[in-house]
Amino acid sequence: MELPRPLRAAIDAELSGVPSEALRAASEVLSGRYRAETRDGRLHLSDDLFAKAYVAARMPATFAALSDAMAETASALPDFAPRRLLDVGAGPGTALWAAGERFETLQGATLLEASAPIRALGERLGQGQFGFEPDWRAGTIDRAGADLPAADLVTLSYVLDELAPPARRALVALLWARTQGVLLIVEPGTPAGWARILEARRALIEAGAAIAAPCPHESECPVEAPDWCHFSRRVARSRVHLRTKSAEVPWEDEKFSYVAATRLAAPAAPRAARILAPPDTGSGKVSLKLCEEDGALRRRLLTKRDGESFRRARRADWGETIDLA
Repeated sequence: MELPRPLRAAIDAELSGVPSEALRAASEVLSGRYRAETRDGRLHLSDDLFAKAYVAARMPATFAALSDAMAETASALPDFAPRRLLDVGAGPGTALWAAGERFETLQGATLLEASAPIRALGERLGQGQFGFEPDWRAGTIDRAGADLPAADLVTLSYVLDELAPPARRALVALLWARTQGVLLIVEPGTPAGWARILEARRALIEAGAAIAAPCPHESECPVEAPDWCHFSRRVARSRVHLRTKSAEVPWEDEKFSYVAATRLAAPAAPRAARILAPPDTGSGKVSLKLCEEDGALRRRLLTKRDGESFRRARRADWGETIDLA
């Protein structure tokens, strides 16, 4: 997956003249803070250089994860046509770009972000790109309050790790109250990120939400540690991306976990199973790890004798749904 061309061009213009060595050093600092899930009271994106390093090195991957999660949500809810977006912890507006690509119905967006440098950069990147003027607001995720507007699509991506558990639960409850259609939460595809998604999922189901994706049910998650539920999206690296990360391979795989909770009518039954790992293929056979509608985790082996189900399984990929009935 690649960034939309207008966004790629805007990023290239912003990074023109910034020394690669400076971007690389800032990116390494950011990566260390993100991997360690550092919570020391300082903003990760504390100045303009860190903001530019983020859009060079991390925005493509977060865009890919959000795009994939939105695509699966839209597939589960084909009548979902959001007009307004609310994104909390918006960074440079990644969710807005992903939603704008996915939903032609989008007519407005409110984006809450604490970091002035990344907020300003996000405003510049999106100038004149959406057919409406996004409402950028200064504010921290732990103090998001009653002034946030309701929206059809509410997004919270890669930010729960910045909060202690009580604050996470309060924020999820607040955002659910602002959700008129779908609340989409995305976290890194690590065991810790999955644990935060599970915590949010349980709270949302208790609050009456239906789960649109990735789960085909509202039962307790059948995945047990040391396994964890996550997905992957391949991201094409631009030249500046390669230089910023001191990389040679022209792509990277972004691992992510997510949950899409909805107030809309639950997906119609029967609900297709979700593929939770890369299919294991062999000569005339394919094995799938599936999360199924009854809440069970199963391995299904299909062979040529299974006809059309086998052919569907051969074409299917990790993260997709599949109907084997």
